[in-house]
Amino acid sequence: MPQTDSAPKDIADLSEDEARAELERLAKAIAAADIAYHQQDAPEITDAEYDALKRRNDAIEEAFPELVRPDTPSGRVGAAPAEGFAKVRHGVPMLSLAKAYTDEDVLDFINRGRRFFERDKDLDIAFTAEPKIDGLSASLRYENGVFVQGATRGDGTVGEDITANLRTIADIPHALEGSGWPEVIEIRGEVYMTYAEFQALKERSAAVGGQNYVNPRNTAAGSLRQKDPSITASRNLKFFAYAWGYATEEPAATQFEAVQRFAAWGFKVSPLMVRATSADELIAQYREIEAQRSSLGYDIDGVVYKVDQLELQRRWGFVTGEPRWAIAHKFPAERATTVVRGIDIQVGRTGTLAPVARLDPVSVGGVTVVNVTLHNEDYIAGRDSNGQPIREGKDIRIGDSVVIQRAGDVIPQIVDVLIDKRPDDAVPYQMPHTCPVCGSPATREINEKTGKEDSRRRCTGELVCPAQAVESLKHFVSRGAMDIEGLGSENIELFFGKGLLETPADIFTLKDRRTAVQQALAERREEQARAREAASGKTRKAVRSVEDRNFEGLDKLFAAIDARREPELDRFIFALGIRHIGETTGAVLARAFGTIEELIRVGKETAAADDPTAVFPSIDGIGGTVIEALVDFFGNEKNDAVLDALLQQVHPKPYVVTISADSQIAGKTVVFTGSLEKMTRSEAKAMAERLGAKVAGSVSAKTDILVAGPGAGSKLKTAQEHGVEVISEDEWFERVGK
Repeated sequence: MPQTDSAPKDIADLSEDEARAELERLAKAIAAADIAYHQQDAPEITDAEYDALKRRNDAIEEAFPELVRPDTPSGRVGAAPAEGFAKVRHGVPMLSLAKAYTDEDVLDFINRGRRFFERDKDLDIAFTAEPKIDGLSASLRYENGVFVQGATRGDGTVGEDITANLRTIADIPHALEGSGWPEVIEIRGEVYMTYAEFQALKERSAAVGGQNYVNPRNTAAGSLRQKDPSITASRNLKFFAYAWGYATEEPAATQFEAVQRFAAWGFKVSPLMVRATSADELIAQYREIEAQRSSLGYDIDGVVYKVDQLELQRRWGFVTGEPRWAIAHKFPAERATTVVRGIDIQVGRTGTLAPVARLDPVSVGGVTVVNVTLHNEDYIAGRDSNGQPIREGKDIRIGDSVVIQRAGDVIPQIVDVLIDKRPDDAVPYQMPHTCPVCGSPATREINEKTGKEDSRRRCTGELVCPAQAVESLKHFVSRGAMDIEGLGSENIELFFGKGLLETPADIFTLKDRRTAVQQALAERREEQARAREAASGKTRKAVRSVEDRNFEGLDKLFAAIDARREPELDRFIFALGIRHIGETTGAVLARAFGTIEELIRVGKETAAADDPTAVFPSIDGIGGTVIEALVDFFGNEKNDAVLDALLQQVHPKPYVVTISADSQIAGKTVVFTGSLEKMTRSEAKAMAERLGAKVAGSVSAKTDILVAGPGAGSKLKTAQEHGVEVISEDEWFERVGK
């Protein structure tokens, strides 16, 4: 979720429709964040932003309980296990923890416990406090004292079997020491990487041009999911034990005593864990741990409090996905002061000019920060997208001393500018009005709804801008566009970097450069092998020559490319990547103009006109924003050569709407939901539109047909509420006669 400076609408002011839409948006955003964090070890938002999403979702559900979705994130822990590892079902679910952000939240937690047990007049409730390690949770199963299986958290119920990799961690005993352990017990804790080991790995990788590791948490998680355990072993991961899952008998009567027994059995446990009996004592330990945070040598992001007595834990119980008897008191984001030495401009995949501040290196949360995004020129000027002040209206200039914060210890941001330290010669920053890469005009569009300038400035170079070229090529071959199997992101980047691809037309002549393609693939494999060798410390076996390698996959790739030389017109228009033209708008344009030649003719006439809206035909669903995008695209002479070369290689089919006299769906509004098994969502949409139907993205009283596949959720429920006809995918094919 990108950073925004404007506050969301108050929940009390939300209408039912707005609340429903907001819950849908939040469910999607949280699900995507869970996958990025738990499966891919590459979080796209900060912990603070993620927690904010969860809190808003919970608050809306509380205000609108009738709108709670079947896929509500409030009842979900983590994400489904990643593919590639065997699955392990946890004997006892691995749950998440509720969050506390203030001392008042902690006091409220303790008071809730005291109220729950208020009938026990003589009861003294004790609590434990321990650091919240920022790593990867793991569960270790021991049978008769022997380690037999280890798994990740996964979705809390099912995790990934990573036994072989966990065996390489010195802190995890292969056999328990001492005595008194249960016949079967699942010891749980956190796998993490120290700052020192992380920095050493970065240096080893940089020396061979290998991967640029982001932070210790992601690196530890990625190391634990290696197919080769020797690579995991080379990373020198650590493990703290702090809990248990299934056990044939409880290890002790209290949380604190159980963890001490773990230490006696050979595990490392946190030396900062204490037992307390009051909120003051817990918060005092929180302050003590916070003060030591920067000197621990590994990442922590808060302090966990738990009811100490296990009998009281059982009595207080659980809410959905969380124990009532535990809470995580999160640390505020760490801050540091540094100096802005320069502002560079990066050009994104849609042409957005993104300013990036280059900083004097500064350590924040154990990570050295050397740059930070400045979002757009309004942000630099000290105002949000609505013109309201941020940072008290202070602008950011080269030479400024600024306060850096890593929210959630992931993404750095500037939270303040120290005006009293501003150099006398510092001047307001001016964004370039031309693309620094290709020289095309960089403009701020006008939002037709608000009449205001967009906060982002974009390069209009489209297909001819090298900075946009790679992402444009990825979009061109993607499933919803040309759908060229085998030409994924990794190969696009490789071939572009080797000069084998520059524009979409080059894709269709790639087989003419087969030898160079083979060489590029061979060099990449060699580089990857060297990086693995450097990371693992192991010597590789001899690498076969290029001539000896098996490149049969190239024939399949070239065949897949040739199979797309006569694409559907709507797919081709979408594949061009014209701004504001998605799959739906591409289909509207294809239906309206029929051929690519007619669209080009009208597009150029419109671009040349003094009043484009007077020339471009009136088409339902096409507004001023799309017309402006077409003007920018067809009015840029640099795009002409790119498009002409492409049309020498491909010949888009005319768009033909086939509406038979007895069509049962012509003129009807159709929505597809759930998992379609016989066609992709794009194929379903194209089929319906060619048969004269209108395809919508959401269900309303105006919907005629809902095609529901397995896993249909809220759309199915809404359709049933509105009395919309619901059919299966098989019934859809019967209906359309396919």
